[in-house]
Amino acid sequence: MLKEGVAGFLFLMLVAVSLQGCYSFTGSSIPPHLKTIAIPVIDDRSGAGIAQFRSELTRGLVDKIESQSPLRFTPSMASADALLEGAIISFSDTPSQLSSKTERALTNRISLIVQVTMTDRVKKKLFFTQSFVGIADYYAGNYVAQQEAVRYCVAQIIDEIFDRVVSGW
Repeated sequence: MLKEGVAGFLFLMLVAVSLQGCYSFTGSSIPPHLKTIAIPVIDDRSGAGIAQFRSELTRGLVDKIESQSPLRFTPSMASADALLEGAIISFSDTPSQLSSKTERALTNRISLIVQVTMTDRVKKKLFFTQSFVGIADYYAGNYVAQQEAVRYCVAQIIDEIFDRVVSGW
């Protein structure tokens, strides 16, 4: 009886190992008529002077979409099947934790909001308009940490936009 149990277990393990790799998850439900996407440089309407992160956000979106979806980037908005446009609409850097002794900020919080619109240019319909938010804390007074916090917010937003682009069809 013990041999039958071991044999059954080995059989199940063999089946599990042989089936590994038979399933492929693309993570995408993008309609097959969409092959290309144009992503103009993200605009900065925040008035906060963080224009240097526009290209980082744009390049990050292009890289992620090209590497993890069937869509291919095209610089031509006129020939693109889909158009993804965005603007940084808000940026804040505010105290998030105060010292009980000095009432000065120990940590600050970066909040970044990007408004994005995606259009299916083949079927001439709006896919979505949505705001995406990135939030990160850093030690107050540390410029390098502040820049890292902004980059972390940018990465959060790129991931959220990508998820929306590939999953909502």
